Amino acid sequence: MKVLVTAATEPEIKPLINWLKEEVTINGQIEVEVMITGIGMFSTAYHLGKYFAKKRPDLAIQAGIAGSFQHSWPIGETVVIEQEVLGDLGVEDNDQYKDLFDIGLWKADMAPFTHNYLPNTSPDFGLRKARGVTVNMVSGSAATITRLEEKYQPDIESMEGAAFHYCCLMENIPFLQLRTISNYVEVRDKSKWNIPLAVTNLNNTLRSILQTIK
Repeated sequence: MKVLVTAATEPEIKPLINWLKEEVTINGQIEVEVMITGIGMFSTAYHLGKYFAKKRPDLAIQAGIAGSFQHSWPIGETVVIEQEVLGDLGVEDNDQYKDLFDIGLWKADMAPFTHNYLPNTSPDFGLRKARGVTVNMVSGSAATITRLEEKYQPDIESMEGAAFHYCCLMENIPFLQLRTISNYVEVRDKSKWNIPLAVTNLNNTLRSILQTIK
């Protein structure tokens, strides 16, 4: 079985990379390739497109740390994203944000969307399921956070998730998006973040999943 593991930045999955240097194959049958796509949707889509044009993994995994809108979810928890929406692709109309579905440039349920979101039905490996929103600018103001919460009811925010879902769905490649909570989506205060814990837990989860799949 061939597995592609992607991340926006190397530090997010550095422990996994170090582990894979010792584990050429996992359980004697899982071959893992790692790709760092860079930050954001454009870079993610570009690198995945080039990769999928040449190779078709049996499973693609996107892994990263992220902010959570759910303050009851503990920092350090890893979740699996079952739905992704685009949070800032649209227009402003008299101080109201409308996405491409709202203004009719995209039609609901057009491939690969289900209604207005990009779904994933892969196994959850016992992790909490979450709804993701992908943005070009990480939210740090009360107005932006309120807009996203009222319109999309997201649990997790990232800058790459929707691009990953879109590419995998269009190419019909099984996929899994893992996000570990490093902070809450709120007015920015990095003193409350715990990136080391999130990175540790993310990589422990990745190792566990890679040792479980067959």
